[in-house]
Amino acid sequence: MKRLAGLSALAAILSSASGCGWLWGEHGYFRDRGSDYLEARQTAPMRLPADVEVKRIDPLLPVPLNVADLQHGSDFEVPRPQALQSGQEVNEFSLQQSGDSRWLVAQRAPAEVWPMLRQFFEDNGFSLSEERLSAGEFITAWQPLDALSVPLARRLGGRVSGQTGGGEVRVHVRVEPGVQRNSSEIFVSSALRPSGSGSGDGAAGRADAGLDAALLDEMNASLTRSAERGGSVSLLAARDFDAPSRVTLSQDGNGNPFLNLDADFDRAWSSIGRALEMGNVRVEDINRSLGVYYINLAEKADRNEKPGLLGRLFGGKEDPKEVEARAERYQVRLTRIAEGIQVTVEKDMNTFAPEGVARRVLNMLQEHLG
Repeated sequence: MKRLAGLSALAAILSSASGCGWLWGEHGYFRDRGSDYLEARQTAPMRLPADVEVKRIDPLLPVPLNVADLQHGSDFEVPRPQALQSGQEVNEFSLQQSGDSRWLVAQRAPAEVWPMLRQFFEDNGFSLSEERLSAGEFITAWQPLDALSVPLARRLGGRVSGQTGGGEVRVHVRVEPGVQRNSSEIFVSSALRPSGSGSGDGAAGRADAGLDAALLDEMNASLTRSAERGGSVSLLAARDFDAPSRVTLSQDGNGNPFLNLDADFDRAWSSIGRALEMGNVRVEDINRSLGVYYINLAEKADRNEKPGLLGRLFGGKEDPKEVEARAERYQVRLTRIAEGIQVTVEKDMNTFAPEGVARRVLNMLQEHLG
């Protein structure tokens, strides 16, 4: 304890001795060494005996020749480094993997991806035996491996585990809304069976992870090329893909209107978002976990247009106070019920919107969901 007290006293004395140049001064032990590099000099490279073979090593941090220029003096400021230019590109399609599971992520809405997937399988020699738009899935018929397109057959070569000679393949494709809005997740599950082992589409086969991986690789490459060429989108598929099988407008005992959607939450969430977009309704925020779209009926979805001539002459953009004063904010809420999803329009969490406003919004949604 006495030793600790003595060290503390010594430290206090040293810290108060501002005149101790040997400790804190320019040549002191604790001097600032931040500018030592300015006095650095390059030396001649190391010389080795003539009979020694060496590989030339370039210096990683060569000292510039002008660092000791006296004209800069002590007021010289080192320029700030330039910001790095990011060359990373965001791909519309990318493969994801978690453990043994692999799937394809598309930065497009499911309704846009659907016709591209159908076209991919049809172009590569498959025919569809079952298609369920409301469930977001389709199943191909059994197809001989040697009847597939040449590019796909070449991609599959060596990837099908334990399959030699002929055989038939069947693929189940499922498209789900992604975590981010207007994105999709594509899952593939394939089955193999020997040729001639069954005559009906219901005949069983064995799953093959190697074939799944090969199909996902080829789909990723093909869809990326199609997106770069500006592939078309089926408007019919966009309207029908995530549309619930049944949409009814009802009202509760207090006269508050609501929509009943015969769909799961993911399909209902995607379809309501699409209907709001088609209705040109301004969506200011979303909360998927609460199932809420925050809308502003006073503004259109495409409000961010360039101002006209008069607008540019008199200030360009509108006064935010005027925009805020005319705002008509409501919440479109999706609630899980036993029969599916119930959609209501509310002023806030505890207050329903006026009946006229709610019916106007719900009628618009029902029109674009049909």
